[in-house]
Amino acid sequence: MKLIAGSPGTWSGMALRVSQCIFAAASVCAMVTGFGFSNYTAFAYMNTVLILQFMWSLGLACVDIFSLRNKKDLHDPGVVTLIVFGDWIMAILVFAGASASASLVILFTKDLDFCRVYWRLACSQFVLSTILAFMVWAVDAASSFSGFWLLVSFF
Repeated sequence: MKLIAGSPGTWSGMALRVSQCIFAAASVCAMVTGFGFSNYTAFAYMNTVLILQFMWSLGLACVDIFSLRNKKDLHDPGVVTLIVFGDWIMAILVFAGASASASLVILFTKDLDFCRVYWRLACSQFVLSTILAFMVWAVDAASSFSGFWLLVSFF
């Protein structure tokens, strides 16, 4: 078994998955509790993708916990390939949603001054949710990179 930090079935891999779950849940909660988020497609898309990311990361965290508890090795090329491609897809989707939401936040706060004119709009929560979404993407990119590094080491 190759010891690569963040790879599936390791303590660091489980920590990456749990942090993905925490950041995704916090981002969704920050967005959902803000007034007016459902009127904008970018925010709705980001919430949908973050809910998918939460479910994906929670499932893999459970697999990591099972693997660590029962001392099972998850470093099989087929399993790692499935996890790496799933991570890549989720990272692309999360980055697209976070980028779209960031552009909308910049439009609201800097360009159009919507936040000052429409005071009921929860702009600070939108900003917080977008920052947390980028944190999800960064942690997802780290786990994707470690999984890819493990996958390459098989060949």
